[in-house]
Amino acid sequence: MSNPISIDIWSDIACPWCYIGKRNLEKGLAALRDAEDGQSPEVEITFHSFELSPDTPVDFDGDEIDFLSGHKGMPREQVQQMLERVTGVAREAGLEYRFDLLQHTNTVKAHELLHHAKAHGRQHEMEERLMAAYFTEGRHVGRIDDLVDLAVEVGLDADETRAALESERHLPDVRQDQEQARAYGIQGVPFFVIDGKYGVSGAQPPAAFENVLRDLWAQRADGATADGEREPETA
Repeated sequence: MSNPISIDIWSDIACPWCYIGKRNLEKGLAALRDAEDGQSPEVEITFHSFELSPDTPVDFDGDEIDFLSGHKGMPREQVQQMLERVTGVAREAGLEYRFDLLQHTNTVKAHELLHHAKAHGRQHEMEERLMAAYFTEGRHVGRIDDLVDLAVEVGLDADETRAALESERHLPDVRQDQEQARAYGIQGVPFFVIDGKYGVSGAQPPAAFENVLRDLWAQRADGATADGEREPETA
């Protein structure tokens, strides 16, 4: 079967559940690769832009509790409990969140950077680097200087990256992703569109991704001819 299963992921690098969902998807794919039946699907993953809080300033004056209590109108104690719960879920996924270090910021430039990285075949590495920097290292991911530093760490050219961010070269790509999200009716992230047909919402456990992908791959196998070519689909 020549065509891989497409997995389009709408996410924000400042979304804690998006990083968890990304890691759970990776674990589900790893489980498929390790399966004894050898039914490991080929996949092609693309990340798409979604801004959870587009009105956030680049330099937010306060910590994550300040932001969420003001943004959601929740008491600080309730926000603290919520963050502790998310931290526990992240730990189960193998991630060590540090909300005490986190620097809340506007993420539109990070999304532009992801599109720049995609154009150079480094989107997956950039997505991982941004999320790790934000949630586990307390790095700033909203300023151009800081983003260029992170881009260099994944092999992108500093001058070219800076030029792309300063010129807003990829801002139309960000807006196109957001328009597609609206067309799909996506209101929260992470949101996974698998094979252009199936929507999976939220940070599902690894087994959920494993089962969906296994079923899709099996359906493709059933629809293939003996020589491995796809049978024509009827409308």
